[in-house]
Parts: sequence; structure tokens; C-alpha cells
Amino acid sequence: MSQGVATIGIYVRDQDEALAFYVEKLGFRVHTDARNGDYRWLTVQHPDQPSLQLGLFVPQPPTVDAATAQTLRELVAKGAMPPLVLAVDDCRAAYDRMHAGGVEFTQEPIERYGSVDAGFRDPSGNGWKMIQAR
Repeated sequence: MSQGVATIGIYVRDQDEALAFYVEKLGFRVHTDARNGDYRWLTVQHPDQPSLQLGLFVPQPPTVDAATAQTLRELVAKGAMPPLVLAVDDCRAAYDRMHAGGVEFTQEPIERYGSVDAGFRDPSGNGWKMIQAR
């Protein structure tokens, strides 16, 4: 029997906007885009990591009630959710390419802890740390 994490979900304010960001700016590809009424199951994956999907989900019923959905949208917009980590071979080169492509960086590449890292946000406010693999 095989077990493991297959999908990690994040909340986004607009799935089409998030999809454009993750595909066009970060180079992810669509894995699943399925609808059931007003609910949309949308996942993307990094081409170098096909076993893991990133779910781009809008906080909404039936998963949460309307008041909780509003609170979650506000928290994400403030950048209050835990950061995700993107491992890259060359942080400075990835920064240059992504910055030129319009990615909003919150921290330029900096050397620390024996590596190089930078920070950026997606259009919904989700924080990312981009860390150069050792």
C-alpha cells in the first residue's frame, strides 16, 4: 500500500487569476480543472514534481460557511497564511526571470543559512519563499 500527500491546497480570491499566475509566471501546468455546480476543483503541478499537486481553491460553501469564507479571504489578502516554499537551482536567476515577468517580490535574494532565498506573493496574497537548493 502506498500513501503520501498528493495535493496541498491554498486559498485564492479568483481561480482564473491564480491559474494565470501559476502557469504563466511560475511555469506550473494544469493538472485538474473540474466543476461541480459552483464548486471548482482546480489543481496545478510543477513540471519537475508530477506527484504533487497545488490546489487553487476559493474559500466558499460547502467547505466553509459564508462568514468563515470572508475571514479566510481577508487573512490571505494580508499575507497571514504560512508561506509555501519553492526550491530552485539558482535563486538570483529565478528572481531575475520572475521579476521581469511581473512577480511581486517582498524580498530580493539574500544569502543566509548557507543558501540564497527570496520572497514573493501571488495575486491573492499567499506568501512564498524561494530557496536555492544546496
